Amino acid sequence: MLDLISAYENHLKNVKQASANTVSSYMRDVRQFAAWLKTSQGVTVEAVTQQNIDDYLAHLDEGGRSSATRSRSIASLKNFYGYLVSTGFIAESPLREIHVHREERKLPQILTNQEIERLLNQPSAADAKGSRDKAMLEVMYATGMRVTELISLNVEDVNLEQGIVKCAGTKRIRAIPLYQEAVRALKAYLHNYRNSMVADLSDHALFLNFNGERLSRQGFWKILKHYQSAAHIEKDITPHTLRHSFAVHLLENGADVVSLQELMGHCDISSTQVYTQLVDQRLKNVYEKCHPRA
Repeated sequence: MLDLISAYENHLKNVKQASANTVSSYMRDVRQFAAWLKTSQGVTVEAVTQQNIDDYLAHLDEGGRSSATRSRSIASLKNFYGYLVSTGFIAESPLREIHVHREERKLPQILTNQEIERLLNQPSAADAKGSRDKAMLEVMYATGMRVTELISLNVEDVNLEQGIVKCAGTKRIRAIPLYQEAVRALKAYLHNYRNSMVADLSDHALFLNFNGERLSRQGFWKILKHYQSAAHIEKDITPHTLRHSFAVHLLENGADVVSLQELMGHCDISSTQVYTQLVDQRLKNVYEKCHPRA
């Protein structure tokens, strides 16, 4: 069983070249299912029947798991068993008659222009922490990067003269412009603090923690939460909220969807078109609030 699961993980990483987050999510679901099989059913993954799958879904329901978790687990197991079929380990998938219930996609939450200004104005660039934090927040809002992309940046990815940062996405590298305030914040951090923070001078990581090592996703999340509180923003924001806000604010100011898709690194334009729905909804809300006969 473990050999099949390991082979699948290797397939995701080296053949599908899935992102680290995708691999982590799929493997967590598959391993949880395998552990349940071992303790509750006494069968191996290649001997699973549709009845085993039905029992597992009932187990998730009884455990109070959300419908989103249930749907994600089905999708992960479909992918896993699709791999086993394609490689000849099994003849057919036990999930062939089970379908993922696709819930209506919720529109992402964004920050208003005023909330963005309050958030970006919180870090004081008078010391190393404030300068680093100011640079990170400005780059996030300037580029719409995913947090994984932000913390993966190296010093050589930034061209301050041209005002461009190179971002390594899941499929390809994209060059994203920086507005002047982001350039100034990066310049101040790089020139005044970054080299004195790094533990190993051969380390090229752009954003460092106070052990002198590359900042983690959890580290950035804590930093963002701190400044959210300081800015008195009531919304429960995440790093992805800045990405969503970047997209909507560009569309509201005249950006076209194809250009936005390029900036955000979306492979499928349908992922970008979600933001047009949010802009339409915001305009509708303004209309209903402001039109005298609405």
